[in-house]
Amino acid sequence: MKPYRITNVSDMGQVVRAVRKTSGLRQDDLAGSAGVSHVYMRDLERGKATAQIGLALQVLAELGIDLVLDIPDDAFERLQLEKAQAVHSASETGRA
Repeated sequence: MKPYRITNVSDMGQVVRAVRKTSGLRQDDLAGSAGVSHVYMRDLERGKATAQIGLALQVLAELGIDLVLDIPDDAFERLQLEKAQAVHSASETGRA
C-alpha cells in the first residue's frame, strides 16, 4: 500500500476510480456491492463537492482503502482522553 495525499473530493474520486479500474470492477458493480447508487459512484469519481462522506467511506471500505487522518499530537491526546471518558460513562450508565 502506498500513501496518497487527498486535498479535495476530486483527489478522492481519482483514487476511487484508479482502484476500481485496477480491480476490474464496473462502476455499477462497485456501487451495488458498496450499497450506493450508480449516480453517487459517478459523482464521487468526478469529484462532486457535495458527495456524502458516509457513503464515500462505504465505497472506500469496499475497495479496501483505509482512510487515515494525521492530526496534531495534542489533539490526538485529547481525543484519546475523550474516548476513554465516553467508554467509562457508558459503562457507568450500563450498571445503573
